[in-house]
Amino acid sequence: MKKIMILDTTLRDGEQAPGNSMHVYEKLEMAKNLRKLGVNIIEAGFASASPDDFESVKEIADQIQGCTICTLSRCLREDIDLSFEALKNAQNKRIHLFLATSPLHLQYKLQMTEEECLQRIDESVRYAKTLFDDIQFSCEDATRTDIAFLKRATKTAIDAGATVINIPDTVGYTFPNEMYTMIRTLKEAFPETCFSVHCHNDLGMAVANTLAAIEGGVSQIDCTVNGIGERAGNTALEEVVMALKTRAEHYQAETDIVLKQIFPVSQALTAITGIKNAPTKPIVGKNAFMHEAGIHQHGVLANRQTYEIIDPTELGIVKNELVLGKHSGKHALVDYLESLDIKLTDEEVNGLFAEFKDLADKKKKITYKDIMYLLSHRHNVKYTRKYSIYSYSIMTVKGNSAFATVKLNTENGVKAAESIGDGPLDAAFKTINRILGKDFHLLDWQSTAVTEGEDALGMTTLRLACDGKEVTGRGASTDTVEASIMAYVNACNKLV
Repeated sequence: MKKIMILDTTLRDGEQAPGNSMHVYEKLEMAKNLRKLGVNIIEAGFASASPDDFESVKEIADQIQGCTICTLSRCLREDIDLSFEALKNAQNKRIHLFLATSPLHLQYKLQMTEEECLQRIDESVRYAKTLFDDIQFSCEDATRTDIAFLKRATKTAIDAGATVINIPDTVGYTFPNEMYTMIRTLKEAFPETCFSVHCHNDLGMAVANTLAAIEGGVSQIDCTVNGIGERAGNTALEEVVMALKTRAEHYQAETDIVLKQIFPVSQALTAITGIKNAPTKPIVGKNAFMHEAGIHQHGVLANRQTYEIIDPTELGIVKNELVLGKHSGKHALVDYLESLDIKLTDEEVNGLFAEFKDLADKKKKITYKDIMYLLSHRHNVKYTRKYSIYSYSIMTVKGNSAFATVKLNTENGVKAAESIGDGPLDAAFKTINRILGKDFHLLDWQSTAVTEGEDALGMTTLRLACDGKEVTGRGASTDTVEASIMAYVNACNKLV
């Protein structure tokens, strides 16, 4: 079986898409999840893009061990220097240089000739080689680049010291047969070189193109959890991994991905970004293992493989219910987590148990879905908030304005204010703005039930903007109003 290395770019390409932005502590939490998932290379960000990106890359490089930490970089000395500074403490580090090679990009974006492009590649890779042993070079928009020039660009990068050559389908333009032929052509020209692909999903073929590239001879792929990324997204990690696993006899390729972590890590990303998977999303969608048609149900009951080519338990999906309540102790919770092969540190267990007890006071029964939700939101427990809810009171009568009183814990003690709004949430949000002295703007709000029943745990996700910056806020409670206020304050903490 050929080993396929996984470069996960959830924290770079995935995070830069609208609505997916993460704060440093959220990126670090996601990086820890990616490490548990078994990815080989984590592309932690674009260090020179902003001070926040630099801090995120540095924090991940400083704390995550056991895999390679990578940052994207333009072919500029100042970018390369910043990349080295961000990654200098990484156990294993890689710089990912990129430069466009297609005629369209050269003419309209870079205003470069082909010879100037080759010279820039040579100079940049040679300079990076003085700082990095591991260099990935990407020919941006490779699938719209003439194959003859693509070979010249590839040879220039290899001769200058690049260790991995990445072939991006930057705008999702190509199709599987083209991708296979391109990779075969390059592998025949440079048989000793490690090739990779980075595919986008604009025409819905990112996974198919990636699998075609594996057949063509690449030994690394770029992908993201849940397929998030620019525009229509990137290659979905879970889909490629399970295609290789399910059709192993055809692809003869395997990865180091820990299958039981696929669903928990997918849920963790959903919790961090607030963007849910479509019900029909392959592998991790809500409907992926649900059967409503009678003939399907009968078949699955007789033999699961009649209508399920993947065993959901392999992915970390558990269908049985956990029955715990407010009288359950920490040992019962730990024993259950261990039965799911979930191992936490003492600090993580203490934080989770505190959240568990708080939820158990509001619900009669704690289920598996509740526990998975709490697990996927551990980053919120660790986050040190500048503001938190002390108390609130809202009065509303049908046909009349709502009146809200809110008290917040602040650095200068408890502060309170009152406001009138069009509804309970509008009144509460206006009151929080008044307390903080900020003009926050609500861009989006959505609330969904995490579990079933009359005391279901609800999750509220909202987008908040101020001074040109947008963030996502999240809150969870059996009370939708409380969840919404929690989400609003969570977003305020990020913005200030």
